[in-house]
Amino acid sequence: MANQERDGQTPAVYDVAIIGSGPAGYTAAIYAARANLRTVLLQGEQIGGQLMITSDVENYPGFIDPILGPDLMDRFEQQAARFGTELVPRDITRVDFAHRPFRLWAGDDDDAPVYQADAVIIATGAGAIWLGLEGETRLQGRGVSGCATCDGPFFQGRALAVVGGGDTAMEEALFLTRYAASVTLIHRRDHFRASKIMQERVRNHPKITIRFDTVVEHVLGEHAVEGIRVRNVKTGAEETMEVGGLFVAIGHKPNTEIFRGVLDMDARGYLITHHHTMTSVPGVFAAGDVVDHRYRQAVTAAGEGCRAAIDAERWLESQGEVEPGDVVDPRVYGGLRPLQ
Repeated sequence: MANQERDGQTPAVYDVAIIGSGPAGYTAAIYAARANLRTVLLQGEQIGGQLMITSDVENYPGFIDPILGPDLMDRFEQQAARFGTELVPRDITRVDFAHRPFRLWAGDDDDAPVYQADAVIIATGAGAIWLGLEGETRLQGRGVSGCATCDGPFFQGRALAVVGGGDTAMEEALFLTRYAASVTLIHRRDHFRASKIMQERVRNHPKITIRFDTVVEHVLGEHAVEGIRVRNVKTGAEETMEVGGLFVAIGHKPNTEIFRGVLDMDARGYLITHHHTMTSVPGVFAAGDVVDHRYRQAVTAAGEGCRAAIDAERWLESQGEVEPGDVVDPRVYGGLRPLQ
C-alpha cells in the first residue's frame, strides 16, 4: 500500500481520506480529487454500499432508462479514479483524530496499514436492520426491500407486506398504496409505537390491512418473493400469505461503531455535524446516510458528499501548514468560508 510504512520510510500524508464507497464517498472523492487534493478512498471490503443490493435504479438523475445499482456504483468508481483518487478496498477498524495528520488503521494487527490525512470525510453509510431470515437474505433485490421509495414502483398491482411498527413502517405502507393492490402491515406487538397521526392514516386507508401480534417466519420463493409464512405470537397459529414483495421497516443502523467515543453522535448512532458537514472534531467531516436518517436516497447522499468535499477543501485552505503532531482542538469550528 502506498501509505504503509516500508523500508523505514514515513507513510505519505494525504490531503483527504474518505471512508466509505457509496454515493456520498465516491462523490466526495470526485470533488476532492478534481480540486487537486491528494485523495484516498478507503472503500471497505464490501464496495459500493446499499446500491450493490439494489436492482433497477430509476430515480437517479441523468439516466432515462433504469440502471442496475452495481452498474451505477461502477460508474461512480470509474469517475473518482479518473481524477486520480487512490482506491483502497480495505475496512478501517480504528481511528486517531486527536492530532493531525489524522491516522486510520486498516486492520487490527500491529502491522496493519496506517493511512494518514490532514482531513477525513466519513461516508460509511447505514444499513437496514433485517429480520435475519434465510429467504430474506437470498431474495434481497428480488422482492425483499428495505426502501419503499426506491423500489415501490416496481411492484405495480401486487399484494405487498410491510414489517414494522414505527413511523417509518407507516410511511412505507402508505407510500406503497400508490402502486400495490393491497398492503398488509405486520407488527409483532399488539400496538404501534408510531405517532398517533401516522397510525390514524394507516388505519383509515382502504388498501392497508393490519396484523398485530404477528411475526414473519419464512420468505417463500425460489427466484423471487412469492409469499411469506407468518406466526401469531400469542396463539402460535401459522399462516401462508401470498405476497409479491416484502418491505422490512424495523429501522436502520448507521455504520459508526469505530467512531463511538471519538465523535459526537445521537442516541441511534448517527453522527452529529456542528458546522455545515463538520463533525465535533475540526477537519473531520461526515456525509450521506451516516448523518441522514430521514431521506436515505442515493441522490441526497451524493449531494452530501459534494458538500463535505467542498467544506474539507476550504477548511484545509484556511489552516495553512500544520506540523505533524499538532493537537486538534475540538472546540474550534472556524475556517469554513460561506459558499459564494
